Amino acid sequence: MTDEEKRPELTEEAAEREAAEAAAAEPPAEAGNLQLQLEDARAKVDEHWDQILRLQAELDNTRRRAERDVENAHKYGLERFANELLPVKDSLELGLQAAAGEEGALDKLREGTELTLKMLTSAMGKFGIKEVDPSGQPFDPQLHQAMTLQESREHAPNTVVAVMQKGYLLNDRLIRPAMVVVAKESSGEAGEKLDEKA
Repeated sequence: MTDEEKRPELTEEAAEREAAEAAAAEPPAEAGNLQLQLEDARAKVDEHWDQILRLQAELDNTRRRAERDVENAHKYGLERFANELLPVKDSLELGLQAAAGEEGALDKLREGTELTLKMLTSAMGKFGIKEVDPSGQPFDPQLHQAMTLQESREHAPNTVVAVMQKGYLLNDRLIRPAMVVVAKESSGEAGEKLDEKA
């Protein structure tokens, strides 16, 4: 081969090298596009991270506020009820003072006690406390507690004859059953029924 024949090969090799160097020096259009996508993704990640931090802080504040509200509800939940009972206590104290101060104050004491009882019943009613007074009604084990059975000709068997202590409901939920005396069939009536069957 002559020098002239070698020169075109060298020229081709040189042209390939130059093209490779030029390609390495200039990033392709795809690389620039990837760089933009990467920067966009980083911006979105930063934005989402900021949102997460804000939401976490808001969640912590809400949790703390709820805990404080529950604590206050436990502490001061009976405040309204207590405010309703204070006049009742005042009235009882005034009644005691009136009874201790004068002779013949029995009528005043009775009247004051009746008014105080009305005030107390009203205060309890405002908070959903209802009285269970089952006199003359059929015995209900869900609301009544039988203390004793008593023979009775005037009352049907299993009827409440007397109430020893009234029961109470709080928003229709039993908080104390009424303690009652329940009628049972008298032995004389039972004997008469047996005679009729025979």
